[in-house]
Amino acid sequence: MAGPVQRLRIYFITYNVATKFPDPNQDLHQLLGIESCSESNLWPDLYFIGFQEVKSQPQNIVLDYILLEDPWTKAFRDVLKKHDYVKIRSQRLQGLVLNAFCLRKHLTQLRLIEVQYTKTGFGGMWGNKGAVSIRMNAYGVSVCVVNTHLTPHDHLLADRISDYNTIVTDHTFTAPDTSKILYHDYIFWIGDLNFRLNEEDLTATEIDLLVKKKQLKELLKRDQLKMVMKERQAFAELNESVITFPPTYKYEFESQEFDLKRRPSWTDRILYKVNAIDIYNDVELNAKQHTYKSHPNYSVSDHKPVTGEFDIAVRPNVKDYIVEFQECTMEENFISYKLQRDFTPSNGDWIGLFPNEFSSLDDYIIYEYVSRGKPTSTLSEPHANTERIFFNDTAVHSSEMYCLVYVAQRGEFIEILGVSLGFSGRRNSIEPCASSFM
Repeated sequence: MAGPVQRLRIYFITYNVATKFPDPNQDLHQLLGIESCSESNLWPDLYFIGFQEVKSQPQNIVLDYILLEDPWTKAFRDVLKKHDYVKIRSQRLQGLVLNAFCLRKHLTQLRLIEVQYTKTGFGGMWGNKGAVSIRMNAYGVSVCVVNTHLTPHDHLLADRISDYNTIVTDHTFTAPDTSKILYHDYIFWIGDLNFRLNEEDLTATEIDLLVKKKQLKELLKRDQLKMVMKERQAFAELNESVITFPPTYKYEFESQEFDLKRRPSWTDRILYKVNAIDIYNDVELNAKQHTYKSHPNYSVSDHKPVTGEFDIAVRPNVKDYIVEFQECTMEENFISYKLQRDFTPSNGDWIGLFPNEFSSLDDYIIYEYVSRGKPTSTLSEPHANTERIFFNDTAVHSSEMYCLVYVAQRGEFIEILGVSLGFSGRRNSIEPCASSFM
């Protein structure tokens, strides 16, 4: 068994895709930072991937819900699943999408996973602008990631400030002690924030010339986001690493050149905050950012994607209670299983039958709710009573491998409490089914 986890590496992507679809010829490995992960300890533990302006006409949204994923989410999942990542949650608000992926080995160490959204378009009536978020507890610390698309245009700075203050005020969770975004141990705020360069003195052509001369510091003096942070009008609670990459907007499509009909600016950003107060006696909270960069080779949009990679300190000695599957038995039309002794399910808990190498919690083949408050063992038994999940004759194939996943669905949040080892779909086969994460 591996030693205690001391830190988690988290990788963020923000990308305004301008209603375009993924280019099948565009390799996503470089954007995901996978090319540099030659050593196992360099692989991110968690990915948070935020999109803005995903095509969101009504017919597309209906199709996405039927298929469970938009084309961008699917394209990234197709890459990440090859490297043993599982999509744990998604949240969408029209064209705004946020996805969370984690390495399979961390699944049962994530708690209180909850999603939320806030509309800010047209005075809060429409979701063309706003925020989506995913919050969770990971190894005993709370993490909140917010993906936003704020009001555009150079002259609407006051609206962007208002958008931020609406989101931090109205965005509310049910998880204990973290009802607001800024109450979490770690906060990461990504997205197309749409802050521009102050327009008093520089034209688009002059900005382009300064970029070509690599005089970014001169331009960043005019950055609206830096100004409102300094004046404590918005985002003052958060931090941003030094920007060393060119403005991420606005480019000609399929080009590396600016479209000078608009003034280039750094609209796409990654901010963060650590609430490093002494609330835990076993860890000092801190975050170290390793990278902050844009990716100019990706040209499907008029924005360039931006990525950031962080290490965060977590609590090394947290011991969460985990469901352990003791045994799986394939019989005619059902799978029987035994849970760890003395475990009592809660209302909304369910167990799903998944392909053994599932890459999303949406991949279940069938599921069954666990009886509310029903004890699964007695003190005289070494293991739990046998329970069963029924399946259709066509659901399971003898040549395939499967696993069981225990999901606690409690109010607005979910928790993955147990994942069995893989077992064969052959009838009347009995195989070890102990949790692969114990």
